[in-house]
Amino acid sequence: MSHGTRPIVLLIEADTSLRRLIAMGLQYRGMHVIEASTPASLPAIEEREMDLLILDVDGNAGSNWSLLHAVQAHPLLSTLPAVVLAWECPVLAGVTSEQLDFKLAQATCLTKPFDARSLHTTIEELLAAARSEQEIVLASQTTAAAPSIWPLLTAAGLLLAFIGLMGPLVISAIGLCVVFVSLLWWTLGTSVKKEAVAI
Repeated sequence: MSHGTRPIVLLIEADTSLRRLIAMGLQYRGMHVIEASTPASLPAIEEREMDLLILDVDGNAGSNWSLLHAVQAHPLLSTLPAVVLAWECPVLAGVTSEQLDFKLAQATCLTKPFDARSLHTTIEELLAAARSEQEIVLASQTTAAAPSIWPLLTAAGLLLAFIGLMGPLVISAIGLCVVFVSLLWWTLGTSVKKEAVAI
């Protein structure tokens, strides 16, 4: 999660009082909330990492599904888990119709009027799913990166084993050479003395 351990939620809601009410509830639950009235009035979010989007598509003239098109066109927002608030909720994932020709990565629609508990439960479920997906991605990246270490560890282990085996062999060979030279010297030295005594 971004912002330390606090999830960052982007709330796009045209109604100021409803936006403040939702934001206060989320902040009470320990979330960092960035508020905007429309996708066009978003603050500079390029440098921030968002965890979730809440988007109200209802305006004075009914549902404005073009807001979803604006979100889909935004490179950072289109990949976010999203909660869409609307009076009528079509199935969002993979729907293609005259009214909706978009596909959000992860979107859940809550029908108005909604209960604050159901909103918070939905948000928690989406954040938990995003966390587990992120952990799976990190685990697969770690697993993919790990094999590059194994050849180095294998080579180091073989080198240590070679040094460990060769050390005693070298010492033994030196010892045998000393014994051989000593015996040779002793036998040659004794036969030279015997020949000198015999003359």
